[in-house]
Amino acid sequence: MARTFDPFRELFGEAPRTVGMPMDLVRTGDDFVVAIDLPGVDPGSIDIDAEERTLTIRATRNTQAADGTQWLVRERPTGTFARQLTLGNGLALDRVEAGYADGVLTLHIPVAEEAKPRKISVTHTGTKRSIEGEVAAPTEDSHEPPAS
Repeated sequence: MARTFDPFRELFGEAPRTVGMPMDLVRTGDDFVVAIDLPGVDPGSIDIDAEERTLTIRATRNTQAADGTQWLVRERPTGTFARQLTLGNGLALDRVEAGYADGVLTLHIPVAEEAKPRKISVTHTGTKRSIEGEVAAPTEDSHEPPAS
């Protein structure tokens, strides 16, 4: 019975939500796709590091108020946000792709080739036995009559 490879299963069961960086995680074919909400973040401030089996994402959202501004309501968090994803074995960290559009950072994390399920073919070779220099009768799994 084949098992589906899911290196995130134990990591994201009922994890608490991160206020500054909510995320979604899906698998599409041989890729895991992480979508992280980062509205209002300067794309130049996004930093992604991969070390061992850990991806660290950092981004900065600055205050957009001019000097002398009096805040009446301030609900949008500002500052530097960070999130770490501990990844299981079997992912190709050297092939991670990242894009930022419409306030969403999207990471494509492919499954490594060695972790993909594959079919192993079985070859069958018949064996012939030699009796005093002559070829013996075909093996049991052959349907040919013996040579005369």
